[in-house]
Amino acid sequence: MDDKNFEKIYDEYKQQSEHEAQAEASQSNPDGKEEFVAVKKNDDGDIIAFKTSSGRELDYITALTEAKSGQIAHVDVFHKYGRDIIRSEPDGIKENNLDRLPEF
Repeated sequence: MDDKNFEKIYDEYKQQSEHEAQAEASQSNPDGKEEFVAVKKNDDGDIIAFKTSSGRELDYITALTEAKSGQIAHVDVFHKYGRDIIRSEPDGIKENNLDRLPEF
């Protein structure tokens, strides 16, 4: 049997992709779209509102509508649990996940 260190190979691959994800995320927003910079959560920890990079505070439905129409950068909308849900683009960077944004 081969004597490869599968874990080491995977860790190297993961580190390389993390560096590339950081580089992509640090690129400016060429379209000038707003981004979510903070969130408001309810007592259950659910995100119920967003603050944008221009300072606007959006309820979830308005944010969802704008995200669906492509007005908000670095987010995706997907359908799960019978409803549409906003999530950050899966870029491998935990720090920019919507749930980790500061609260306002």
